[in-house]
Amino acid sequence: MTVKVTERDDSHMSHEGVAAGVRIWDVHQQDLLVGMFHNETDAHNYKAELELLEQQRDLKSA
Repeated sequence: MTVKVTERDDSHMSHEGVAAGVRIWDVHQQDLLVGMFHNETDAHNYKAELELLEQQRDLKSA
């Protein structure tokens, strides 16, 4: 499974959000957006949770 965390660039945010200094981290799983977080640590924690669930699912199906 591919899970990635990326910081959303300003071109994908509202003008108001950019002006307010809002930062958003996106979590993509297999190129699908599955989460958005205002805190990078939360985004990475979610990524780790998704990876753990995938490992558990793989072990059950093996």
